[in-house]
Amino acid sequence: MQETVQEPPGAGLAVRASRAVWRYVRAAPGTYCWLLLLAVTSFVVARIDPANLDWFLGKRSTNIDQLRSHPVHALLASAIWTEQSAFLFYFVIYNIFHVPVERWLGTWRWLAVALTAHVLATFISEGIVAWGVDAGRLPANMATTVDVGVSYALAGVEGVLTYRFAGRWRWVYGGGLLFFYLLPLITSHTFTDLGHFCSVLIGLGFYRFARNRPTWDPVAAWRSRPWRRAG
Repeated sequence: MQETVQEPPGAGLAVRASRAVWRYVRAAPGTYCWLLLLAVTSFVVARIDPANLDWFLGKRSTNIDQLRSHPVHALLASAIWTEQSAFLFYFVIYNIFHVPVERWLGTWRWLAVALTAHVLATFISEGIVAWGVDAGRLPANMATTVDVGVSYALAGVEGVLTYRFAGRWRWVYGGGLLFFYLLPLITSHTFTDLGHFCSVLIGLGFYRFARNRPTWDPVAAWRSRPWRRAG
């Protein structure tokens, strides 16, 4: 007589949950590969002596010295290192912005937007710094400043996400995004503020990628939820 093996309570729910999580991750493989790299580099940054951290990150920065001597390495390395170990923050932000855009545009188009924003905004902002240093308008030590992080790529993806919204929501989101990045540029005038604002404009320039893609109306989506119809 064959014995029936009973599963422990909650086993079925755990299996369904793990499958749902895997489907979610598999729908945005590029984002989660990037997050995996950030998890590793955040772990490393958290364990580096603060006295040596600037030197370590400076060798992986998109500053003038590194761009002139090792441009490809600088651009690639700076996209996976951050100045602070804040992986949880990036995990949340990536799921809010990168995941929806990758699922909406596809991995290769999402990656094209992110990398283009990262590269072009870097060259624009650091080009201004190089001009200022060469002209004597900026301190010479700005040529070796630490400039790492994922924010330029993020701002570019946030920019193209504008076209995901339908109707007036596109203007609300896009206008709010431009204001969010323009205000610090006006008040602080740093080269990173310039890079962020340029990244948003670069993302907005990818309208052709978004054309004929589905749009989203938050109010219509809320009203169509099953529990709303049941009520």
